[in-house]
Amino acid sequence: VQLVESGGGLVQAGGSLRLSCAASGSTFSINAMRWYRQPPGKQRELVAAITYGGGSTNYADSVKGRFTLSRDNAKNTMYLQMNSLKPEDTAVYYCNADGKILTMWGPTDFRSWGQGTQVTVSS
Repeated sequence: VQLVESGGGLVQAGGSLRLSCAASGSTFSINAMRWYRQPPGKQRELVAAITYGGGSTNYADSVKGRFTLSRDNAKNTMYLQMNSLKPEDTAVYYCNADGKILTMWGPTDFRSWGQGTQVTVSS
């Protein structure tokens, strides 16, 4: 399963961006999708996650109230609306998904990563 992110860019503090992550490939079903980010010189951290079944969401404390996850099941696409951006939100944002993919041997677990999209927030 391939994941393609889009929507990153340069924005001033207080501004907004919307990231998208589209999943494609052979017959598959998604259990959950997540956004991670890796600030310069730091480790990758989990930002937000959404389950595809019930649609429940979880957010890191640092983004609660500012970031909102949503999904379009028909398009296998997840969105991250980022408002009130801060310079500390500057990072490469990565999409992650796990689920089942149908192979000739039957359903098989998959876990995929996107290539990342840069978000830069200027002060």
